Amino acid sequence: MNISELRRDYAREALDEASTAANPLEQFARWFDEAQKADLLEVNAMTLATANADGRPSARIVLLKGVDSRGFVFFTDYRSRKGQELDSRPQGALVFFWADLERQVRVGGNIERLTSDESWAYFQTRPEGSRIGAWASHQSSPLPDRAELEARVLALTAQHENADIPLPPHWGGYRLIPDELEFWQGRPSRLHDRIVYHLTTSREWRRSRLSP
Repeated sequence: MNISELRRDYAREALDEASTAANPLEQFARWFDEAQKADLLEVNAMTLATANADGRPSARIVLLKGVDSRGFVFFTDYRSRKGQELDSRPQGALVFFWADLERQVRVGGNIERLTSDESWAYFQTRPEGSRIGAWASHQSSPLPDRAELEARVLALTAQHENADIPLPPHWGGYRLIPDELEFWQGRPSRLHDRIVYHLTTSREWRRSRLSP
C-alpha cells in the first residue's frame, strides 16, 4: 500500500457565514446534535493538546463530558501528564473530527479546574468500576505489570464493598474556556470551508472565513 495515494474527496455539504450561528457555542451545539443523530462512534471523543513548561506539546484523546456557555468539560487524574502540564501552562486546544460528516471543530483557550462540588457531582454518576479505577491508577506513572494494578482494584473493591466511594483528591474536572473556535467542512478538491470565531477584548464573537 502506498500511503501517499490514500485520498478521499469530500462533497457532503457546504458551510458559509450566513448559515452559522452568531455564537460559536450555539454552532457547536448544532453540529454536535447532528453528530449524535448520525449515531457516530464515540461522538464526544476529542483530541486534547497541552504543553509542558518548556513548550513541548503532547496530545491524547479524552471524552467531552459537558459543554455550555462557559466552555468544554472533561475529567482526569490531576497527577497525569496532562494534569501536570496544565498546572504549568493552563492553556490547551481541542479537536473534534467526525469523519462520516466530513467535519472538524478546533477549539482553543484557557483551562481551569472545576470546583470539588462539580467534580463530585459527576464522579457519583460514574460506574462503580470507573470510580474504583480512579483510586487504583496513578495515571501516567510507571507500572511494573498489569497484575499490580489488578491487585489494587481487588483490594479497593473489597474495601468499599457496601460503602460509598469517595472522590479522590487527585481526580476531577477541567473546563476549557474558549476564545477561538474553527468549524471545518470538507469540500471537493481540498477546497474546504473554514469558518473561525475569535473572542474580542469586548467579549464579542467575530467570525470570518479562512482559506482552505
